Amino acid sequence: MSDSNGTVFSPGFKWLLGLAALMIIMGGLKIAEAIVVPMLLAMFIAIISAPPLAWMTSHRVPSWLAILILVFVLMIFSWVLVLFVGSAIDTFTLRLPTYQARLQDEAVKLLPFLERLGLPVTRDQLLNHFNPGSVMRLAGNALTNLGGLLTDLMLIVFVVIFLLLEATLLSDKLHKALPNAEHSMEQAGDFVRKVNKYLVIKTTVSLATGFLITIWLWILGVDFAPLWGLVAALMNFIPNVGSIIAAIPAVLLSIVQLGLPDAALVAAGYIAVNVLMGNVLEPRYMGTGLGLSPLVVFLSLMIWGWMFGPAGMFLSIPLTMIAKIALEQNPSTRWIAIMLGN
Repeated sequence: MSDSNGTVFSPGFKWLLGLAALMIIMGGLKIAEAIVVPMLLAMFIAIISAPPLAWMTSHRVPSWLAILILVFVLMIFSWVLVLFVGSAIDTFTLRLPTYQARLQDEAVKLLPFLERLGLPVTRDQLLNHFNPGSVMRLAGNALTNLGGLLTDLMLIVFVVIFLLLEATLLSDKLHKALPNAEHSMEQAGDFVRKVNKYLVIKTTVSLATGFLITIWLWILGVDFAPLWGLVAALMNFIPNVGSIIAAIPAVLLSIVQLGLPDAALVAAGYIAVNVLMGNVLEPRYMGTGLGLSPLVVFLSLMIWGWMFGPAGMFLSIPLTMIAKIALEQNPSTRWIAIMLGN
């Protein structure tokens, strides 16, 4: 790299310049969070909707009718989600102070046990360093943010409609716009297929995880079982730590509602479902090469969570995974994709 006078810049300067540009882009995305998050969610939904759209059009269903069917399904799903999950979030938020107080009472019961172990701890010291009520408060804040996203569902669905309409015309546009359209479309097609494979399989496994968790909690009688099932489905997109994050509020709630034995059953159900889905089914269908390093997962959660809050945590791994797939397409950047992988 050189300027207009022919000055050659060192590789270190190039990396520094690239890092500065990246920080500026990230800052801009954070400022535009209210617009960027719904757009990203719409893109993910459109990518997941692309395979059924292609299947219907390949079976001689007109494009407009296929899109209409998909939109109808999305509208029904959005309506059900807003109606049931939105009301559950509101009810849980109202009961949150009661749950926090009861969890603090349960924590205080540990004081005699700690004294017998020779660890004299006061009530205030225990609650300052081990306060499960604060965990429930964090869960309540995250669910409130999720409820805010549900209000944008109609906007997201409309963006999906236009993205799907554009997808039906993209092939013709590329043929007319690019001089070497066949090669460009082959590269783009390979990228889209890999992204589709990842998102469709991950979404299917996540929905199955949420469904099984909901059934298990409903059998045990835990309050807001569908809500915790949705949380489990969303957190399943985050490998390694997502299932732990999803289980904590449900287990704490079951402690104050049902007692320790049933809370242990709740935790066992989470472990069984996530072992089945994460260690058996998902690797079988996902294949190798579609994983991320645990360090990359952790850094992605930090960076995207800082930028977009709880929604960023959900989006972090799919966004990083799409970036990894894109880097694999170019021989000059494939080494970065290798470093990001597991």
